[in-house]
Amino acid sequence: MPIYEYIAADPGKSCRICAKGFELMRPMDRAPLEICYLCKNPVRKLVSQVNTPKLTKPLSVSDAKSKGFTIMKRRDKGVYEKL
Repeated sequence: MPIYEYIAADPGKSCRICAKGFELMRPMDRAPLEICYLCKNPVRKLVSQVNTPKLTKPLSVSDAKSKGFTIMKRRDKGVYEKL
């Protein structure tokens, strides 16, 4: 089941849970949540951040080779040489 994030449409009229935002696991076939379960005020669905791996350093040729990649270097127009 995916995790969805929700936040209050009007933080001034909401409870402290939906004013800060909350996560909720819901099946994909269900409609998005429209009201907070606690205070019954409207909430809206947020676009979640995507978790991507961060590279701390550029990969070297030896790192790429050890991971199984083929390294090619351009020698001339349309001509590449395998390193």
